[in-house]
Amino acid sequence: MYCSKCGANVAAGTVFCGSCGTPTGTPAVAIARPAAPPAYVGGSSQAAYADPAGLVASRGFTYAGFWLRVVASLIDGIIMSAAMGVLLVPLFLLTGMGAHLNRMAQRNSQPDPAIIFGFLGMMFVFVVVAVLIQWLYHAYLESGEKQATWGKQALGVYVTDLTGNPVTFGRASGRFFAKMVTGMIPLGIGYAMAGFTERRQALHDMIASCLVLRR
Repeated sequence: MYCSKCGANVAAGTVFCGSCGTPTGTPAVAIARPAAPPAYVGGSSQAAYADPAGLVASRGFTYAGFWLRVVASLIDGIIMSAAMGVLLVPLFLLTGMGAHLNRMAQRNSQPDPAIIFGFLGMMFVFVVVAVLIQWLYHAYLESGEKQATWGKQALGVYVTDLTGNPVTFGRASGRFFAKMVTGMIPLGIGYAMAGFTERRQALHDMIASCLVLRR
């Protein structure tokens, strides 16, 4: 193919002559542009978006509301109270804590330091056992097949990571212990965040990168 103006040899498919710049009449190839992602309308779009932490989550999830989570927590609290009562009352009797309390009452003027240290030691054991029970209850069930404690299961609520996948035992454990940080925030604001944040996350959900969803 030759240029119509200067007669120079021009390769096929070339848009302009390399010698004089005259258009050859060959149409330019259109450059394909990626399609724009679907717009987010009313919280129903399934399009992915970038999470502030660099992760990807879906806007198609149905997040569990604040009051639904409160009721689930109350149910779990009742279950935990019953379980700790069954386990700790026998431990209370076996360790003789009642006898220690009687001795302390009888020595009002000058308590025996040995009795006080023994009492504090047993209280520490009780606290450790109580935390252990609650940790295993929440972490095991939330990382299990149902992805939820019994309270959450009763209300159709479950825990996932930011992409909607089941959480591991380690992540569920991190979420449980992060509640200690949430509880340090005055006026319960750390928990109340589940009522007004975009993805209904409490502070411990954000720390552990978790979502609480409805089925």
